[in-house]
Amino acid sequence: MTKPLPVGKLDMSLLSGLLAQHTDTDATVVIGAKIGEDAAVVDLEDRYLVTKTNPITFATNDIGWYVVNVCVNNMVVRGVQPRWMLNCILLPEGKTTPEMVEEILHQIHSASSQVGVLVIGGHTEVTAGLDRPMVVGHLLGEVAKEALIATSTAEVDDVVLVTKAVGIEGTAIIASELAGDLRGKGCSADFIERARMFLHDPGISVYTDALIAADSNLVHAMTDATEGGLASALHEMATAAGVGFLIESENVPVYAETERICAEYDLDPLGLIASGMLIMTVPASNSDELCNKMLAEGVQCTAIGIVTDAAQGLQLSRGGKCSDLPYYAVDELTKLL
Repeated sequence: MTKPLPVGKLDMSLLSGLLAQHTDTDATVVIGAKIGEDAAVVDLEDRYLVTKTNPITFATNDIGWYVVNVCVNNMVVRGVQPRWMLNCILLPEGKTTPEMVEEILHQIHSASSQVGVLVIGGHTEVTAGLDRPMVVGHLLGEVAKEALIATSTAEVDDVVLVTKAVGIEGTAIIASELAGDLRGKGCSADFIERARMFLHDPGISVYTDALIAADSNLVHAMTDATEGGLASALHEMATAAGVGFLIESENVPVYAETERICAEYDLDPLGLIASGMLIMTVPASNSDELCNKMLAEGVQCTAIGIVTDAAQGLQLSRGGKCSDLPYYAVDELTKLL
């Protein structure tokens, strides 16, 4: 009997084979379905249309806010100001009230307006078999051809820069869902509240970070870290670009709250869902300049390694010793929730 697939993203090897067989391309498709690429790009002759779909399937009171921010993250890493959004909202039978629907739509509209996105359509229904709301967002934007940034354009000898720190979203989710357990482990109420508020401060959005990078014209490639954390995002970027990475473990930024929570539950911060972290590769000559631009706008930016030849693989250096950078097909968060 075939073993059921685990929760989370499909394994890269499985997904890669499926995409090769069951997706299409022609002269208009600039970037199509490909591992590591955050959004599709279509040639409209005088400009590019960039489009992305993302679901929010976990239980959260902020589902409308989440779907906007997650979709926007995947678009701005292309160097694109997103323009239009449609949402498919699926609601649980026997639990949905008019107030619930209004709250979700309000969150979507409010979050979209904050980043200049117009909500222009979608679909909403009560669906049998669900135990919680689910929202699938579809975002579109336009960009000048010369301004497009991809994941696949990382180059050997680039410096790898990241904003903020690892595990931001995972830290917030654990603090929200396991607050009582954390108190039992000796974490103070102030500590738990700080960690819970990581959704908003430092935040899971890379909107500001990515547009600073795009406007700088200093970046070769960008992506954001989501499920599977920084480690899995680097694996996906390496697959897209045909490169390797050498990452210095000591340079990877980890907030104290994330470090404590991961230690309490024996989680690897590198494999914890990390929305809010932007990953960039830049020529070595541009690294300091871009970091300074980020810092001037209040965005933490850190150099954590270099891009290497694909033959060298993905390496993590700890104390001068190298080992393979782990890949998390299943996010560390699933050990707990």
